Amino acid sequence: MAQHGGPQQRIFSPLRTALHRFAFILLIFSAFGLMLLGKADTVLIERIRAASADLVSPVMNIVSRPTASINEITDKVYNLAHLYEENERLRRENQQLLAWQQAARNLSHENARLRDLARYTTPPSLHLVTSRVIADMGGAYAHSLMISAGSRDGVIKGQAVIADEGLVGRIAEAGYQASRVLLITDINSRVPVIVENSRDRAFVSGDNTTRPLLTFLTADATVAPGDRILTSGHGGAFPPGIPVGVVSSVSENAVRIAPLFRRHQLEYLRVANYGLHGILSEQRIRQSQAPSNTDATNLAPDIPAGVGVVPKESEIDAHKPMFKPPAPEGDRP
Repeated sequence: MAQHGGPQQRIFSPLRTALHRFAFILLIFSAFGLMLLGKADTVLIERIRAASADLVSPVMNIVSRPTASINEITDKVYNLAHLYEENERLRRENQQLLAWQQAARNLSHENARLRDLARYTTPPSLHLVTSRVIADMGGAYAHSLMISAGSRDGVIKGQAVIADEGLVGRIAEAGYQASRVLLITDINSRVPVIVENSRDRAFVSGDNTTRPLLTFLTADATVAPGDRILTSGHGGAFPPGIPVGVVSSVSENAVRIAPLFRRHQLEYLRVANYGLHGILSEQRIRQSQAPSNTDATNLAPDIPAGVGVVPKESEIDAHKPMFKPPAPEGDRP
């Protein structure tokens, strides 16, 4: 009987067995190594992530297109089935909007006159970059998305990402042709907000759930279910007035809000550039870093010369007053 295999099988068979046996241990050590590298050099890890996103984004874009096409066809069929009901609803809404249009025109003219009287400074112009969601990179321990827009489109780290309903998150990493969006429900997300009715300031803090927390409220804050939460504009990260969510529950231990978006239904997002540098800009990060040179002349160049310098002993002796002991009584004249 002919023997199956040969020298190659006898050599590689033990290697395959060893790899299968120690694969789990190798993965654990690799994970710990990447964690230590991320703590040691965060800039390198961010560059690696951005480069990986640029490499994976074309594949994700191609893979996500069939799903997007199927969803589009399903929406069209649904709209055709409910075309008459949609038409009637739009007629009623059109009548209501005509009445609101006249009221909005009157308020717009009045607002313009009041701004001229108060010499109101107009906010910076808004520049939007619309992109498509090509991957959901989140899971149980991270809430993030990948979009098909990067630095070539003017996207930079820290910019606000909004949907039709309101704020979705911010740009955490910006590659050349793709970027990672950190959602407001992520545990690393903190957004300065304000309660619309009571004007109380707080923070929306994600905890990897669908209902983020409303933290840092004052003891006398007035918050009730149904209150709208807007961005406050503090810190220069986001402009004021962007809708964030609605208060869903109020208890003694926590106040939770319901975001205005559904994570698994996001298809197109807009990256908003309000012209704000924010707290996450690279320029402010560099300015906040302590200088490596601790020379006194660089830290305080305006200090006069000689201040803070310890004189030598010879200089102290030279400036001491000459003191002569008193002469004995017999030597006195």
